[in-house]
Amino acid sequence: MNRRFHYAWIILFSTFFALLAVQGARLSFGAFITPWEAEFALDRGTVSLISMVSFLVYGISQPIVGNLVDRFGARAVLAFSAFLIGVSMLLTSLVTSPWQLFLLYGVLASIGVGGVSNVATSVVVANWFRHKRGVAFGMMEAGVGAGQMLLVPFSLFFIEWFGWKWTVILLGLFLVLVVLPVIVLLLRDRPSDMGMLPLGGEPGENSGTVAADTAFESVEKENGVRVQNVFRDRTFWFVLLPFFVCGMTTTGLMDTHLIPFAHDHGFSTEVTGAAVSLLAGFNIAGILLSGMIADRWSSRKLLAFLYAARAVSLVILLYSHEPVLLLLFAALFGLVDFATVAPTQMLITQYFRGHSVGQILGWLFFSHQVGSALGAYVPGLLHHHTGGYALSFVASIVLLVAASAVNLILPEPDRDVKENVCAEIKASG
Repeated sequence: MNRRFHYAWIILFSTFFALLAVQGARLSFGAFITPWEAEFALDRGTVSLISMVSFLVYGISQPIVGNLVDRFGARAVLAFSAFLIGVSMLLTSLVTSPWQLFLLYGVLASIGVGGVSNVATSVVVANWFRHKRGVAFGMMEAGVGAGQMLLVPFSLFFIEWFGWKWTVILLGLFLVLVVLPVIVLLLRDRPSDMGMLPLGGEPGENSGTVAADTAFESVEKENGVRVQNVFRDRTFWFVLLPFFVCGMTTTGLMDTHLIPFAHDHGFSTEVTGAAVSLLAGFNIAGILLSGMIADRWSSRKLLAFLYAARAVSLVILLYSHEPVLLLLFAALFGLVDFATVAPTQMLITQYFRGHSVGQILGWLFFSHQVGSALGAYVPGLLHHHTGGYALSFVASIVLLVAASAVNLILPEPDRDVKENVCAEIKASG
């Protein structure tokens, strides 16, 4: 093999492609809300309940997926999960009653989506990259935004042209016939499976599975502080609660209800699809920018700005009766959508270096999924009773302003600790 090209980049492509396909299909849920309401005579609240169940199953699955990856390897988990999602979507085309939608999409497909998430893909990337690991993680995470940019508009247009049943059939076939073979044929758990070293690895080092390979592992082993003690720390809650609001207002509210909101306001499929694509494109840019800014500026101030900007974007959406305002909202919201993840993770690692950072992050992302579940269901319920989303948007604006204020209340992490953390992250990546 050419020494200038390392197989780690094929691994990165495989994980990027898997996240693009699976998470893009998951984020397409909003495109199916209106067709399912018409097909099964459902109200917006009941359809939103399917999304709520999906988010809860997804969140609960994450620690289980981590254990399965340790036991069977990420490749096996990713392959089985992609197959499960594909089959579930194919069977969804045959449903005749709402309870079958709850079972196939809300439970079975969501278990599969939980398997093709950052838990498994991060392990693979960490195994294959010693050098340029930070770049690899950023490119891998961009797969989610790329899936949103490509598959959500595709689902919108295909539903309009051929109906929702043919759309889920095509998505299911794509997962089974394209994504699954890519995972099985190209993906390998670790470089030693191919007699190779990881990118940047040195001859003679152990190229096996990386387990908890972080700059904080030694600190955790030395101190052994119980994670339960963190729940008594106000700082922890002041980081967790804004991230809960983040889940409510992004994957919960917007990813579920933006498309039906646009349809309610009379926007065409072309305008709605353009808005979703624009949002996803700016989302990718925001993810990359926030990581770079978090290394150089105060993470708590950055988060305060991001939540405030998101509140402003929802004000624009609330009064979006013209396509230009919807597109303006999409650009601004996309820029601050997933941009909160990097500075939030940075704060956790700065505040709780002597604790089990992995477990704390686990609780952090679980709170995000619970927020997503409520953000998906409650606006649908309110829409059923009020006929619109105005109350949900106003409540979200208030919560985002509060989240911004809470981040400003947080103490600034010690400058020396921040510099040490950044140095350790760079040294490990």
